[in-house]
Amino acid sequence: MKDLTARQRQILNFIRSKQDSEGLAPTFREIASHFRFRSPNAALAHVQALCQKGFLKHLPGRARSFFALDQEGSGWTLPHGRGSVRVVSVPIYGSIPAGLPQDASQEQEGCVLIDVETLGIKPTARTFGLKVRGDSMLGRNIVDGDIAIVEHGVQPRPGDVVAALIDGQVTLKTFIMQRGKPYLRAENPRYPSLVPQEELQIQGVMVALVRKRK
Repeated sequence: MKDLTARQRQILNFIRSKQDSEGLAPTFREIASHFRFRSPNAALAHVQALCQKGFLKHLPGRARSFFALDQEGSGWTLPHGRGSVRVVSVPIYGSIPAGLPQDASQEQEGCVLIDVETLGIKPTARTFGLKVRGDSMLGRNIVDGDIAIVEHGVQPRPGDVVAALIDGQVTLKTFIMQRGKPYLRAENPRYPSLVPQEELQIQGVMVALVRKRK
């Protein structure tokens, strides 16, 4: 790290620490708060410098999608000696209730690192993450704080967990067909099933689930 300033080394170590403990790259706002910068723009400037020097990877077209890396050939590996685990970065777009439907939030909130081999998926440009809020999907072992990895543009099959826009609001539920008509089923008896009154749009099918280590 001889090419880094003292502050850049601190920020890089903070990003790596976040990745190791949570599997997530921090947002600019989190970096600014941790180092007591007056504005997230200061964090942005440091991240851009680290990207230029090859210590961070930024995915073009995905704001705030970056992570610390150790380059080995054409792939990337997780830092701090975890071996040659191949990972990709998936953007996180807000949160989605696993509870009663609520309005969607589309602001990107950083990214999550996906271990391709362990999860058995191949993320594409249409893959994104949503933070889960609520407990309506406990029966599928989906809990508050999880990150649902969703693939947009996939045709859902009965039994798939989907991120759906139902009558103008979003929710995470199980997709069910009954007598040729779709509805969304909660996996917790405390919550009702959701039958669309006007519209039901499937925003994506959940292909993996990421849980932070406690």
